[in-house]
Amino acid sequence: MTSESVVIPSDRDVRGTVDTPESDRCVVACPPHPQMGGNRNDPRLKAVSDALPCACLRFDYGPWDDGHGELADTRDAYAWARETYDRVSLFGYSFGGCLALVAAARESVAGVAPESVVALSPAAKLSSDLDAVAAIEDIDCPIAIVYGERDTTVDAESVADRVRKHGGEVTVLSADHHFVGQTQMAADRVAEFFST
Repeated sequence: MTSESVVIPSDRDVRGTVDTPESDRCVVACPPHPQMGGNRNDPRLKAVSDALPCACLRFDYGPWDDGHGELADTRDAYAWARETYDRVSLFGYSFGGCLALVAAARESVAGVAPESVVALSPAAKLSSDLDAVAAIEDIDCPIAIVYGERDTTVDAESVADRVRKHGGEVTVLSADHHFVGQTQMAADRVAEFFST
């Protein structure tokens, strides 16, 4: 796999790595919580990127901003990918899963919905205006959720329930929030959604 470093045009310092850049399609991968060590090198993001048949932009958020700046970073990364690739999807894990869903909703309302969005063990809500469960109603593209049945870190089940009602796909794995020993299985399942 080839990779290249990129600087995302943004009011904040947003940098990323594009894996397999020679493609007409890109998945923008949102990392987990930056204050908990989440960054573009998260093992789950790397595993998903390795499993994808297309380009993947893994990026780092700019300075911590209670989720709001991180959402702006996500949307800036998505805008960069839309200018670079013909087809763009969103993916996120944990904190990043919530941001991927909220960003997909806001881009849908703006008339530039992603091709699809997949969240791995998404947090249900970061604040009153960063609410993944509420955002699902505004998402105008295929949605999928993958989470572990033993996840006690986030309330992924409430996100999954809303996705099911919205007609999206949900996969429940016998795993915890971190997919210990099952990262590849989770990554393969996420990649399957992007392959359809």
